[in-house]
Amino acid sequence: MGKVKIDPIVFWSSLIVIVTATLLLVFNRETAEPLLNNMMTDITFKLDWAFQFLTAGLFILLVWLIFGRYGKIKLGEGKPEFSNFSWGAMLFCAGMGTSIMFWSIMEPIYYYTGPPFGIKANSPEAAEWAVTYGLFHWGISAWSLYALPTVTIAYSFFVKKQSSLKISTACRGVLGKHADGLVGKIIDILVIWSLVGGLGTSLGLGVPMISAVIGEILGMEQSLGLSIIIILIWTVIYCSSAYLGLYKGIRKLSDINVYMALALALFVLLVGPTLFILSYFTNSFGLMLQNIVRMSFYTDPINQGGFPQGWTVFYWAWFAATSPFMGLFVARISKGRTIKELISAVLLWGSLGSWLYFAVFGGYAMHLQLNDIVPITEILDKQGGPAAIVAVLKSLPLSTIVLIFFVVLGFIFLATSLDSATYILSAIATKELVGEQEPARWHRLLWGGILAIMAVALLMIGGLKVIQTSSVIVSVPVIIIYLLLTVSLLRWLKQDYGSPSSKDLDLEEKAG
Repeated sequence: MGKVKIDPIVFWSSLIVIVTATLLLVFNRETAEPLLNNMMTDITFKLDWAFQFLTAGLFILLVWLIFGRYGKIKLGEGKPEFSNFSWGAMLFCAGMGTSIMFWSIMEPIYYYTGPPFGIKANSPEAAEWAVTYGLFHWGISAWSLYALPTVTIAYSFFVKKQSSLKISTACRGVLGKHADGLVGKIIDILVIWSLVGGLGTSLGLGVPMISAVIGEILGMEQSLGLSIIIILIWTVIYCSSAYLGLYKGIRKLSDINVYMALALALFVLLVGPTLFILSYFTNSFGLMLQNIVRMSFYTDPINQGGFPQGWTVFYWAWFAATSPFMGLFVARISKGRTIKELISAVLLWGSLGSWLYFAVFGGYAMHLQLNDIVPITEILDKQGGPAAIVAVLKSLPLSTIVLIFFVVLGFIFLATSLDSATYILSAIATKELVGEQEPARWHRLLWGGILAIMAVALLMIGGLKVIQTSSVIVSVPVIIIYLLLTVSLLRWLKQDYGSPSSKDLDLEEKAG
């Protein structure tokens, strides 16, 4: 098997775009930040309907694929490469990162003080909706945005035998020869930029949070130097994992990640107000199921309070921007699965992991707030989210051990996202990947180094927030990519297996 080669056009174009855009943001941050913020506001308010219909429509399409005859199609020959546990661990860790650690604690507090539907802030009704909306935002709707690209890319790679792990290649069913031309290159460059922007969001949340917890443990003030050290440690972890590859590095790190995440959640559930957490989650879950259609299409056009735009639409845009990366990575690790198994795993395992964290940590944070044990809302207003996270963790028994465990878990959680991202960045910029071939190790390390340098540079000038905003702006053309991926998949399915109403065949045997 020959050596893998980079795609020079995609590689150099992406690198030039990323470096140029980053430098422009760095040197024009004062003018760029308000401009990008205004653009983001316009997107979330003027395209709220588009993101709402996109997300709901994808869920309906995915359910149809699960229960229709196409669900039996097997993606690739032979048995699955990874056990169900390792497979689920990798897809969950790649999608969540440290974001779930931060938002599962803080998001319910934000909803309690700024609830939807015109509900009075800090009221019992606001408390009922606090965890409910977190379960909605990080549940099946969010994972639907990840699942559709995953299925199309997996079908392209394993069934159509396309030897390139790129979004443009997965769109070949609708683009034809244009997938290899200028249109295809533009799509791949957009995907790389959206991935880099999405990672900026993860770093923007993860670095201050871990810095605050380490500062509490060591009794030191947060500083730029501490944040840079944290980024460098992360870089060593995720570059080492990406260097070792899928089988020796990323899979093992994801397994460790899930075991630790479950251990921390179980500890908080047992030492915290167990019965309240279970009861609160049950009530919140029921409230979500009862109102899921309302929440899915809520745009508040009359009062224009901004809640759906600031939260739901922002989340859908953020998840959409990072979905090509998730699709590429999860597709790569899903050989031997059927379409039904793949979609079900992404929707259910991803959602269950998110729901567990919101149930336990969101419920515990609300318990502290509602019973005046820790003034979380006051700390949040005066000192910010990272300080509030520290206050919540310090309220637990064995708080010093918990803080240390939280730091280690935070490092591993973000590393599992970053090593997956580094792997996919190098895969997109690689010409061909045949069989179990992986991107060149030097190529993976190069992207890892680029991400680290960008993170440090942006952190030094306070530009991580600008990158976060730009990633949401990139999500607008990603809507078009969703349409291309959907049409491409449906065309391939019809060409290869006929219409859904045609005579049933043994699709799994044919695909395998």
